[in-house]
Amino acid sequence: MRSRLPPLNSLRLFEAAARLLSFKNAAEELLLTPSAVSHGIQSLEEWLGVPLFLRTTKGLVLSEAGQTYIPTVRQALHLLASGSAQVINRHGSGQLSISAAPTFAARWLLPRLHKFRELHPDIQIVIDTSQERAELSEDGVDLAIRMGRGNWQGVVADKLVAEVLVPVCAPSIRERVYDLADIEQAPLIYVTSTSEDWEMWASATGRAMPDQAKGLRFDTIHMAFQAACQGLGVAIGRKPLVDQELASGNLVEIWDLVPSQTAYWLVGAESRADDPRIVAFRSWILQESATSAG
Repeated sequence: MRSRLPPLNSLRLFEAAARLLSFKNAAEELLLTPSAVSHGIQSLEEWLGVPLFLRTTKGLVLSEAGQTYIPTVRQALHLLASGSAQVINRHGSGQLSISAAPTFAARWLLPRLHKFRELHPDIQIVIDTSQERAELSEDGVDLAIRMGRGNWQGVVADKLVAEVLVPVCAPSIRERVYDLADIEQAPLIYVTSTSEDWEMWASATGRAMPDQAKGLRFDTIHMAFQAACQGLGVAIGRKPLVDQELASGNLVEIWDLVPSQTAYWLVGAESRADDPRIVAFRSWILQESATSAG
């Protein structure tokens, strides 16, 4: 006799909502709407015949049945993920083309890519860093790493790393510009392709934008960081892209840090989400992003 299984997709929704104790936060993590999460959990509750959550004045809490059920669900999902990874490791092979911005590819992805190669030596990675935005599938691109807010339609989008804006400069000029009162005298460094960075920072910190006519301008983030390292002024560092210079001590943080409204996302076509190569890379890069954020 075949075992009766609950609606499997609802188990993933239940695990996220139980961990975060929020349908809204679970929806954001899973790139769904809160309504979709709520309906999925309702279907699971109807199948089980018991409520899994209780709404209290302090917010969402697990019911007694939910507390009993969640360890089993987590163990089952872990076993599925582990078993899937073993199959992928044995059978995932071929070429995987990834489109990414040059700076992110060089500064974040490349230093970590050897770990993926060790886990999946049969998957040949091709990185496309051309400035033109490649289209999934149409341009032979399997996955893309995009900067944005994740509100793209018709794709599977996983958040990798959030951006943080922080003014940075060389240690040699830190004392001269450390006081925010010196911002008018400090030579500011701009990147022409992200010229709004200083405006975003000034707006978020409630400060007037300094006179841009006094600043230095470069066409790449890399050149701006190099100029800052040479003591030519203060640049807006985008974490995690500036982490190398901060770790080495070539640049130091000054003034206020401002969380950006954008992040880096791994984006793929919904129709190919089950491709073993894509599953393998997505699993690996999400683990790497979680490690780097922690």
